[in-house]
Amino acid sequence: AATAAKVMNASLNVNAMQERVSPDTEGVFDDAFWKKTDLVVNALDNVQARLYVDSRCVYFGTPLLESGTLGTKCNTQMVIPRLSENYGASRDPPEKTAPMCTLHSFPHNIHHCLTWARSEFEGQFEKTPSDVNAYLTCADYASSVREAGDAQSREGLERAAACLTRDRCATYDECVRWARLQFEEYFHNKIAQLVYTFPEDAVTTTGTPFWSPPKRFPRVLAFDAEDGACQMFALAFANLRAEMFNIVRPAWSLDAAAVAHAAVLVKVPEFSPKVGVTIVTDPKATSASAPSGPLDDAAVIDTTLARMDEARAGLPAGYTLVPAKFEKDDDTNFHMDAIASLANLRARNYHVEEVEKLKAKFIAGRIIPAIATTTAMATGLVCLELYKVLAGVKLEAFRNTFANLALPLFAMSEPMPPQKMKYNGMEWSLWDRWTLEGDPTVQQLLDHFSAKKLSCYSISCGQSLLYNSIFPKHRERLGRKVSELAFEIAKVEVPPSRTWVDVVVACEAEWEGEADGLEVEDGEDVDIPIVSVIFR
Repeated sequence: AATAAKVMNASLNVNAMQERVSPDTEGVFDDAFWKKTDLVVNALDNVQARLYVDSRCVYFGTPLLESGTLGTKCNTQMVIPRLSENYGASRDPPEKTAPMCTLHSFPHNIHHCLTWARSEFEGQFEKTPSDVNAYLTCADYASSVREAGDAQSREGLERAAACLTRDRCATYDECVRWARLQFEEYFHNKIAQLVYTFPEDAVTTTGTPFWSPPKRFPRVLAFDAEDGACQMFALAFANLRAEMFNIVRPAWSLDAAAVAHAAVLVKVPEFSPKVGVTIVTDPKATSASAPSGPLDDAAVIDTTLARMDEARAGLPAGYTLVPAKFEKDDDTNFHMDAIASLANLRARNYHVEEVEKLKAKFIAGRIIPAIATTTAMATGLVCLELYKVLAGVKLEAFRNTFANLALPLFAMSEPMPPQKMKYNGMEWSLWDRWTLEGDPTVQQLLDHFSAKKLSCYSISCGQSLLYNSIFPKHRERLGRKVSELAFEIAKVEVPPSRTWVDVVVACEAEWEGEADGLEVEDGEDVDIPIVSVIFR
């Protein structure tokens, strides 16, 4: 992008960097960087990054010209210090998702199959090995699982235990065997159990056929070494399993046909459906697991941990697994091969049209192709607002825009002003940051706010509580400096160039007046800005 821009304008001064903008790179994008930045123009592809840059711009009082595109849609938002609300002040409504029971038992389109496949991939190759590593490396893992003591914790622990005991692999052949058994479990056994529980002529309590549209009556699959989807599944699952267990793979491990033919030789136990199995059919259910009846979760957790302890005793020192972090754009990591084959075989179970790997990547990776005209329009709109920032115009001159070229729709509006808080003659918004000079003690901080008719009852830094009036022992901290407590308790690391530490102070009103147009009673909480304590 920088090279292309230089071609269009040779006099352009640009410094192209590839570092991710996040809390991890605050050593690169430090206080000095933000202080000398006049304005920020965003072109980010995810909400988390947008929220982080927004928080930095609010903290340092930097204008932010935010924009984004989604196919034929685009939006621009002007975030102007002290004049407008910030990007994080409003959120898009959550995306609609299919009911859990539909994804796990009654899919009727390829999107359902791909959503399920992505979830299974992350459970098998990311969450389960991460849980195993937590058990092997964290001393308090067992106590935290026992403390939770619920069905969800039990199920996660049982998956981790199976990975470490019954399903632990030491050779590539064992990985192939595991892949073949997973195929049988996914596409034969679970479907056979579902059909046994709800046969084709099953009816609901109202007498209507259970398998009414949009439900599709499924069929079991048999592993076929000559079938492309079966080959892709065996190849991807065997290699991902080998990678998870740090197993050296033979040369034929990259040959899909060879892996599939090896999988055919695996002896598969005969399946017998179980009586009394409960399958979730409630669209409002948030879990795919049905209540297991009078099961003692705590007892099962203790028994499972004991089995894991036995297996752990036979492991070499420093033994850990390698979790896979989903990456759709690497064609050599088998991630999309696993998800595409999972989804297509699932689709075959339910008579749903299968898709090619590229389309599966678009859907599972939530990719919507960029359109040059939409991008050009968003760029032009932001550039128009850039002139206004440089000219220092009033808020009513700025415009936020939402457009959809497919309709076509063009909607412009003035940016919303920030929400303001009024109390005891003071007024502030999210753009304000209060500063305390002289490296004060906790008592001096309390006195400072008491003079403003604010009773402080809690001081925190990050996730750590520095002072709270309800704890008698915290009275010993009244004479200590706030900065010292931040370094000692919160383990705050401050760059050499920074002279302050930020704390969050919780206050109650000490008088009756108005705050943001509302009556504030004595003892009611008052939200105040972040407090920066200057310590050097």
